Amino acid sequence: MMNLQELFSDIPSLKDASPPPIDVSFLTVDSRETIPGALFIAVCGVNADGHQFLHQAAENGAVAAIGEKPADNLPIPYFRVSNSRRVFSELAAAWYGYPARQLTLLGVTGTDGKTTTVNLLYQMMKAAGLRAGMISTVNAVVGDRVMDTGLHVTTPDPMEVQALLADMVQAGLTHAVLEVTSHGLAQHRVLPDDFRVAILTNITHEHLDYHGSYQAYHDAKAMLFRVAYAGAQPKVCVINKGDQSYDDLSRTAQGRVIGYGTPCAEYRAEDVRYSPSGLHAVLAGPAGKQAIDAHLLGEYNVQNILAAYAAAVEGLGISPGVAVEGIAALPGIPGRMEIIEMGQPFLAVVDFAHTPNALQVTLETCRDLCEGRVIAVFGSAGLRDREKRRMMAEVSVQAADMTVLTAEDPRTEDLDRILAEMAEGAVSAGGEEGETFLRVADRGDAISCALQLAAPGDLVVACGKGHEQSMCFGEEEYPWDDRTAMRAALAQLIGVTGPAMPFLPTQG
Repeated sequence: MMNLQELFSDIPSLKDASPPPIDVSFLTVDSRETIPGALFIAVCGVNADGHQFLHQAAENGAVAAIGEKPADNLPIPYFRVSNSRRVFSELAAAWYGYPARQLTLLGVTGTDGKTTTVNLLYQMMKAAGLRAGMISTVNAVVGDRVMDTGLHVTTPDPMEVQALLADMVQAGLTHAVLEVTSHGLAQHRVLPDDFRVAILTNITHEHLDYHGSYQAYHDAKAMLFRVAYAGAQPKVCVINKGDQSYDDLSRTAQGRVIGYGTPCAEYRAEDVRYSPSGLHAVLAGPAGKQAIDAHLLGEYNVQNILAAYAAAVEGLGISPGVAVEGIAALPGIPGRMEIIEMGQPFLAVVDFAHTPNALQVTLETCRDLCEGRVIAVFGSAGLRDREKRRMMAEVSVQAADMTVLTAEDPRTEDLDRILAEMAEGAVSAGGEEGETFLRVADRGDAISCALQLAAPGDLVVACGKGHEQSMCFGEEEYPWDDRTAMRAALAQLIGVTGPAMPFLPTQG
């Protein structure tokens, strides 16, 4: 419970609003979750406009409301602001006592590699003896508590973010690293001025269905770098020098810029070698060179390691030797180039690659890991970026020997139509259906089909779901894990005991 006057006192757009001295029991942007005593914040969402539910929120017991549009005959105090999403985040921070001000926050954004970079940084901070927490799309770690976030989540909403940060403060933590998505930045689920260190992996084609254009997508991620840190220390901005966004971000960043990834960057990798068990490299930086062995696969993970290493050394002052200990301590990331072993005579891998760029580098990595053919299984989500469907199919028929197109969260779209769009992309890139690519609607059947095609020395990779624990058909989430599906199909193929294939409505 908090008094409305107290809640508004430190919010720039509300501190002069002169609210009545009433108590607030809850903050929400969902009128259906409004309880007696709640403060309702109306936001303009993708599918609904919260301003249409102001009266419903009042009927459900809201004692006050905030929004951007006029509200006629509302029976509760109403306060207009220019950006209600931003205000919601500010109010959430105030509600929990501004926990970010008591933590050193690091934010990792980018199209690909965010989760791995977050986990690497977390391990480096632990190796340095820092009391650190983390929030990623795989899990959140607060002290001894590990909370799974394996459904379709990006950056949590402001109340969830601030609650987790408050838990970290309560647990005595001093540092936290967060995975920060473009949606989270555009929708102000996090406040960019809270971050002492900002890290960019890359910006490639993704989420254009939401952002509308590459430039808008770029600008959303750029918010993490273009807003100065609110604390006393200068911001440190760690940016991939090999990415097309580097010139713009390095020029407009509000803080000290550290480049990584290219031979002329401050932080770079030398003598890189790969194997099915991981990679070896020498990391070079201003303080000298450090040899590393990591339980990660692929050239793109060299870039993720460099991003985390530069952020730890330059942003937190962790010694290079200790940072290397953190790299070695990471056992791997669930659903990221995760090898599934059931005794089969070929490699089977599950990866999260769900963008054209990620699929390209994943298939290149797979090519380096095997002597035989690369067989790829993936789909493209419904109600999301349609252009990506064609692009991913084009990438796969050129980089893999066989492609199996299948379901991946079709939601309320027609799955056959999604697969047809992907098939068109495959054909446009020289693919021939039945020869270099197939369409198999059921994802379990698609994985089984790919495994049946594999010969000794080949590699089968299922992409797009990774760690996720469900798949959406219509408006229903069905329990699904690609790793379980891969084990079930392998067990059936080679005649060993294994898990049952998860059910999807496309079966049969």
